[in-house]
Amino acid sequence: MTTATTALTQLRLTPAAGRIGAIVHDVTLGGDLSAETVAAIEAALYEHKVLFFRGQQHLDDAGHEAFARLLGQPVGHPTVPSVDGRYIFELDATKGARANNWHTDVTFVPSYPKASILRALELPEAGGSTVWANTVAAYQDLPAPLKTLADSLRAVHTNDYDYAARPDASPEAAELFRRVFVSTTFKTEHPVVRVHPVTGEKTLLLGGFAQRIAGLPTADSQALLALFQRYVERLENTVRWDWQVGDVAIWDNRATQHYAVNDYGDQPRLVRRITLDGDLPVGVDGTASRLLEPADPPAVPGLVPAEQLEAALHQG
Repeated sequence: MTTATTALTQLRLTPAAGRIGAIVHDVTLGGDLSAETVAAIEAALYEHKVLFFRGQQHLDDAGHEAFARLLGQPVGHPTVPSVDGRYIFELDATKGARANNWHTDVTFVPSYPKASILRALELPEAGGSTVWANTVAAYQDLPAPLKTLADSLRAVHTNDYDYAARPDASPEAAELFRRVFVSTTFKTEHPVVRVHPVTGEKTLLLGGFAQRIAGLPTADSQALLALFQRYVERLENTVRWDWQVGDVAIWDNRATQHYAVNDYGDQPRLVRRITLDGDLPVGVDGTASRLLEPADPPAVPGLVPAEQLEAALHQG
């Protein structure tokens, strides 16, 4: 058992794995938490990268958002319509897409979210776990020559690929979902190694949205992406969470990747997420990320009518 301490507040924590993750006890989440408790949660998040809270069944969409606002400014998904018209991003396995590949949320835009807050509403009898990886530990694991190489590289991230396509969906449904997700195509160049703005740690900025290394031929690019990603996915750098209804997970999206395990067939799995506005990444050399496409991004990027998304997800 460990504690995270501010001047006035202690959190009771149990490590969830050796290098990443902690369970927070005796905290009821909501918009009425004290500033001291919020500061302690933030401190624990930066240390452990992902925090887990059991027994938060009281939390509805409004309470979810009220709590999120204590940690930062909620932001909607750049292309997929929200459930509530504001910030709630729903992942309903019965409607299609399942994010079963390694990724950091929304890295196809420059100032991608700093953190995500996910709560479980409905779950399969077994399966449906989520795995998180510590991308700071992954960088630290690199041999010195690979650190030097990674520090010098930049990668292009894009939403223009099937990161969450359901393999058993019909071709029509898959194509329609893809058109929603890529209703605006974004391409952003990020440093492969970003410096965390709070902790100063170096973290590998990769994941599924990273599709190529800038300035390299395709074969070399894919080889390097796979090489560095392998360090992220090392089991020593991961924690696997077996959800219970009412659980909430918060992760530092600037220092982690995650993977939703798709091992539960046609059983229901319903979770809802709010992301918090992020900052512009900066590499080891001080160079910031930059948007490549679109040249003139929309003020509310690429939103499409919710009924169009529903039609896509209910087909096939």
